[in-house]
Amino acid sequence: MSNRRKFIKQAAIAAAGWYIVPRNVLGKGYVAPSDQLTIAAIGAGGKGYGDIQEFAKSPNVRIVALCDVDHEQAAAARKKFPEAPFYEDFRIMLEKEKNNIDAVSVSTPDHTHAVATIAAMQLGKHVYVQKPLTHNIYEARKLTEAAKQYKVVTQMGNQGGSGEGVRKMQEWFKAGLIGDVQKVEAWTNRPVWPQGQATPSGNHPIPAHLNWDLWLGPASETAYHPAYHPFNWRGWWNFGTGALGDMACHIMDPIYRILPILYPNSVECSVATVWKEMWNDSPNPDACPPASIIHLNYPRTDGKGQIKVSWYDGGLLPPRPDELLPEEPMGNWDGGVIFHGTKGKMMCGCYGEKPTLLPSTRMKETLPKATLDRVPEGHYLQWVNACIAGYGKKKLSSPFEYAGPFTESILIANLAIRSYLLKNPNLKGWGDKYLGRKKLLWDAAAMKVTNFDEANQFVRREARTGWSI
Repeated sequence: MSNRRKFIKQAAIAAAGWYIVPRNVLGKGYVAPSDQLTIAAIGAGGKGYGDIQEFAKSPNVRIVALCDVDHEQAAAARKKFPEAPFYEDFRIMLEKEKNNIDAVSVSTPDHTHAVATIAAMQLGKHVYVQKPLTHNIYEARKLTEAAKQYKVVTQMGNQGGSGEGVRKMQEWFKAGLIGDVQKVEAWTNRPVWPQGQATPSGNHPIPAHLNWDLWLGPASETAYHPAYHPFNWRGWWNFGTGALGDMACHIMDPIYRILPILYPNSVECSVATVWKEMWNDSPNPDACPPASIIHLNYPRTDGKGQIKVSWYDGGLLPPRPDELLPEEPMGNWDGGVIFHGTKGKMMCGCYGEKPTLLPSTRMKETLPKATLDRVPEGHYLQWVNACIAGYGKKKLSSPFEYAGPFTESILIANLAIRSYLLKNPNLKGWGDKYLGRKKLLWDAAAMKVTNFDEANQFVRREARTGWSI
């Protein structure tokens, strides 16, 4: 073989082996392409920008495409990642960049989570999706099924699920430190945005930096108003899921992770209303209420009875436990959870932070040794590493097989909230003015309320043309 032909052959072999050369052979600071994860971001402003920066902490990650309907909101991300092409429409981005990306981060308002995520999964892309996983129950079920079908690495953005606190509480519970649990209380300081207000009115020009039609996505046709974008959309059912949808995936995660529960079989609620509206007309059905109390009844998956989970938001709180001293904090600023057991109680703040046995003097006891794997790299990089390893190779804290049913069980509560003030159109005068003030019975397999059909209109939405999943 001539020297020239030998050189060409060796060069070809080297080129073919480029993607499998170990990192240590390539030199310090160099990441082999086989170890890299290319990520496209759907939602590049606000929380989306924060997520991108977390992924980029890994030397193995390259941000290769950005998408946002608002150029102003995305400005910081575009400046930080100038080489990443920018798009307004995620559908166009996925089509043009599908050969350049391995994974997608979805951090948009709740109403577009599902349609963006499904589109990425159908292309075989791994997905990280902010909480709540979806806007409604039907979407959560579909994403759970899609993750199994397309065999991609998935994670919901409830970061506390990878924390130390929830693992400690799992170990305490398994060791029997609080005995059997039949009641749990959870609460949040949300909403910290307006809720319960009248539907915005008046004509407002759409800002030049915003593609309002794309922002609406699957939501029903709505005129632009600054009351919706960029932040206060959470308080409107058309776009958000209220205080519960925003925070329950963080706060209730220890409940769902520790106890033998899956779906509730009933839900009831009470909600705060504006006083003057109660005398004139029903509170606005388009707006999430300013405060609510929810009671969810879960049949235990081990067949040993029921567990009642109560949720409080809007400044409402459960009673302080007798074991908690007057000066001791209850949870943290964002909220908390209290497990009531037959042998004692345990409490934590939002994200499972600062887990504590009650009374707190019990923390001086000899506590169980760590038996569960920890996630020192954190929630974001756990997903990154799992994507690089490949589907099924590494454990995740909140894959869709967990996050989907968890999200469903949370959003069932919103069926009760939205049903609560459905007005009785046939009623003349006072009396039973509202239809939905009752306990709803839930058939999880059928995704259906069995005793109040009017509530089933909220299980899924009719998406605008071109935005169905």
